[in-house]
Amino acid sequence: MNKLVCLVGMCGAGKSEVAEYLKSKREFGYVRFGQITLDKVKEMGVAPTEALEKEIREGFRKEHGMAAFAVLNIPKFDELLKISDVIGDGLYSWEEYLVLKEKYGDALVVIATYAAPKTRYARLDNRAAKHGEDKNLRYRSFTPEEAASRDKAEIENINKAGPIAMADFTLVNESSIKELQGQIDKVLERIF
Repeated sequence: MNKLVCLVGMCGAGKSEVAEYLKSKREFGYVRFGQITLDKVKEMGVAPTEALEKEIREGFRKEHGMAAFAVLNIPKFDELLKISDVIGDGLYSWEEYLVLKEKYGDALVVIATYAAPKTRYARLDNRAAKHGEDKNLRYRSFTPEEAASRDKAEIENINKAGPIAMADFTLVNESSIKELQGQIDKVLERIF
C-alpha cells in the first residue's frame, strides 16, 4: 500500500515548506487538511480572519466530531492513494490521528515540524506579503497576538499536541531552509 505522510506542527512551524520540499523529491498526491476551512471562507466571500477561521473550524467539529477534518478528507486520501503516496498537510487533532491510524495502520507516517513560538510568530507576521498572491489562503499573516491565540485554541480545544507527540519523525526548524531540507532527506531515506 502507498504511504499517507501526514504533517503536524503548530502554525508557522514550517509544514508548508516541508510539504513543498517533499513534493519536489517524489511524486506525491497532496491534500491540505485545513483547505476545507479556507474554501468555506472563500465561499462566504469575506476576508479571512483568525476569529472567522476558528469559528468555521469549530463548527465543522461540532457537526462532524473532533475527527472532522480526517473524516472529511478520507475520500480524497483514498482516491489519491490508489495511484501514489500522499501528503496530508496539517493533521490537527488527536481524534483525527486515531481515525487515520485505525484506517491506514502502518501506511500512516506522521512527521512533526517544530519551531519555538518566538520563531513561528516572527515568521507569521506579514507572511502574506512575502508570498505574493495566494488564492488558496495558504500563507496568511497573523500578528503575534493572533498566533498566540490560535496556539492556545489548537492545544486546548482541538487536542493538537497529541499527534505532535506521537509523530514518527520530528524536524526541528530553527535554522535555514537548507538545514530543514537535509533533515527531510534523512526522513525520506527511512520511510522509503
